[in-house]
This record gives sequence, structure tokens and C-alpha cells, in this order.
Amino acid sequence: MGDVLLARWQFGITSVYHFLFVPLTLGLSVLVAIMETLYVRTGNELYKRMAKFWGKLFLLNFSLGVVTGLVQEFQFGMNWSEYSRFMGDIFGVPLALEALTAFYLESVFIGLWLFGWDRLSRKTHLACIWLVAFASNLSALWILIANSFMQAPVGYVLRNGRAEMTDFFALLTNSYVLRQYPHTLMGGLITAGVFVMAISAYHLLRKNQFEFFRTSLRLGLTCALIASVLAAGTGHMQAQHVAKAQPMKLAVMESLWETANPAPYLLFASIDQDKQQNSLEISVPGALSLLVYGSLDGEIKGIKELQTQYAQQYGPGNYIPDIFPVFWSYRIMIGAGMWLLALTAFAFFQLRQNRLEQTPWLLRAIFWSLPVPYLANSAGWIVTEMGRQPWIVFGLQRVEQAVSPNVSSGAVWISLIGFTVLYGLLAVVGVHLLKKFARQGPEPANSDNVATTAKEATLWN
Repeated sequence: MGDVLLARWQFGITSVYHFLFVPLTLGLSVLVAIMETLYVRTGNELYKRMAKFWGKLFLLNFSLGVVTGLVQEFQFGMNWSEYSRFMGDIFGVPLALEALTAFYLESVFIGLWLFGWDRLSRKTHLACIWLVAFASNLSALWILIANSFMQAPVGYVLRNGRAEMTDFFALLTNSYVLRQYPHTLMGGLITAGVFVMAISAYHLLRKNQFEFFRTSLRLGLTCALIASVLAAGTGHMQAQHVAKAQPMKLAVMESLWETANPAPYLLFASIDQDKQQNSLEISVPGALSLLVYGSLDGEIKGIKELQTQYAQQYGPGNYIPDIFPVFWSYRIMIGAGMWLLALTAFAFFQLRQNRLEQTPWLLRAIFWSLPVPYLANSAGWIVTEMGRQPWIVFGLQRVEQAVSPNVSSGAVWISLIGFTVLYGLLAVVGVHLLKKFARQGPEPANSDNVATTAKEATLWN
């Protein structure tokens, strides 16, 4: 392997490991806050037990996300020093703000929430978990603001061989992040909703603490269904924007070699990138133009024409990403999303008919669907990042221009193997602990404390 490919593998592997934990953190922080809000509003101890149980799983997942994320920023200095030199003036700002305004806030109030159950008033304790949820999702916003500049640069000037910021507000209102961020949030809420549903279904099948897990299942189902519907809408808007901002990415997502009007939507294709053709296609005529333009009359530029255009605009070179992983990752993401939407819609129908908890095959389907949102999230990011190749900053810096010039292949190999093994062990430990605590379930309700007395309520408030 060359130095560039090794560095890409290292960053890709560590990023995928890290992002296994991020969506659940984003969504579950909100769900736990909702559970505690229901407790404060109703005084029902069931919601307090829910907040504590699901909060324990949230804290474990959050800690694994922090540990796996620490290495990410260091890699910019280790393997991507030319990227850091070129982009540091811009990329460093949202990363610094992420640490100052989100990570510190998140860390402080997680501690207060964890140790403050018997020390803070109800409303103060509730404010802590809502601040954790706010900070977690604010952290994601800053990261995506940085990423959106790499996808669609705005508010900058090139000076002395570097990109320098000229308009911070343009960075914040980048049209790419305005579509990317809501879709990411919906992915987090879907992940959290399915996570709560799957564990609840597991216990309902074993008839463990029926009322607790029935209530949890219904809350998770409501969250996952609403988020799945919104994810379809935000994803559609993001794809429409990609057609304008990165037409090559859209063409690669559809393996569209020739410019077409109207353009078909491919359900299946046997791709031969060397010959620049698809030997077998199953498509829906005109559907891609309809999705992008809302009309059958809409031209979508093909890969060949865009390659010629980019070569004229940016100079000689190959501007076609690796099509196979982008094409199929996109379909995996869409397929996973459609499955979760169908599953949650049918489960909600069964819920309305009061048959959800009495349908074992549906509970099993919910349980075995736990990996699906993780698969969808990872596939979506593969499309986002690999579809931008060969650019690390679209139109400004290619990947091979960003790698560190004085880092040997041997050093990258050592760190690549080390990170992969370490992260693999962390993932195994993390999944084992999540599985262990999820199987244990919450502590049994204390019958002496089920009802909150008027005196206790007065003291809490």
C-alpha cells in the first residue's frame, strides 16, 4: 500500500469505530431527558426508573464514544499535516468551539446528573440531562460545520497557499450543513429509538418487568417512527443539494456513466469501472430526475461528462471516485431506512390495535433489527466521504496533497494495526458491557417508594 492509502485506511477504520457510538449518544440523551421530564411532570416512579436504566446505558455508550474519538483529531497532525497546514485556519475553529462550548458542558453536566439524583432538586436535576442532550447535539453540529466546508467550501480566501476564513457566518450557514445536520440528528434518534425498542422487546419476550419495558417500547417506537419519516424527508433534501454541490457524487451514487434527461434510478447494476459501463441494470425510468427536480424533465450529468469537465477545470487527473462501495453503500442505507420505516409503521399499527406486546414474531423482528440503524449510519458516511474522492476539500485540495510528507509507511502500518486492534478490543468490551447491563434490566421497583408523597414533592420542588 502507498502512504496515502494507508493513511486513508487508518482514518477510515478509526472513524467507523467512533461513529458506532455517536448516533446512540445523540438520540439516547434526548430520550433519557424525555423520560425524566415525564417523571418530574407526573411523579410516576416508573419514569424515574426508566431514566436511570436507559441513562446507565447512555453513559456507557458515551464513554466509549469519547475514548474512540480522542484519536481522531491527533491524526490530523500525524498523518494529515499538509491538510492541517492548508485548512487549519478554518477547520480548527469549529473543532475548538466544539470542545469549549459542547464537550466541556456535556462532561460537567453528565457528572452532575450522574451523582445528583439524591442531592439536587428534581427540576435542577432535569435541567442537567437536558443540558447534556443539548451539548451532545451541539457537539455534532460543530463537527458537521467543519465537515460541510470540506464538502462545499464557503467564506474563505486562498492566501499564501492556505485557505483562510473571511466569513464565519457563511461557515455557520453553509447550505450543505443546513441539510446534513437534520439528517444526522434523525439518524441518531432512529438509532436510539430502535435501541430502546430492541432491548424492550427482548425482555417482553421473556416476560420481564412487563410494565417497565412496555412503556419503554412504546416511547422508543414513537421516537423511531417519527424520526424515520423525518429522515426520509431530510435525506431527500440532502440528495437534491448534492446534485447541485457535488454532481459527481450523485452520478457515482447512481453509477450513471452517460448524461441523461430524464435520468433513471438504478435498483441494481453490475459495474465495470475499468470499461466505464454497467453490464447489467435494473432501473426505474426517469425516477432520478423526478427525485432531484420533482419533474421527469431534468438533466443529470453523467460520470464521463463530469470527468471531462473537472479535468478542464482543475487540471489533468482522475476525478472519478471508487464507484462500487459508494453505489452499494447508498442502497444499503436506503434499504435499511425503508425497512425501519416499514417496521415501525407496522408496529405502531399493532400498538394502536393493542396487539404489539402480544405478537412474538414482531417483537423478534424488532430485536433482530437492532444492527440495522448502525449499518445505515455507517453506509451513509461511506457515501458522504468516499463519494467526495479524490478531494479532501472539494475543489481545493486533493487527498494525496493532504497527507504528511515525512511519515514512513512503517510508522503508519504500526499505528494502523495498533489502532485497529485497540479499537476492536474496545468495541468488544463495549458491546459486552452494553449487553450485560441490558440483559440485567432495571432494578426492581421498591413498593415503598412507588408513590411520591406531597411532602416529598414539596421538598423536591
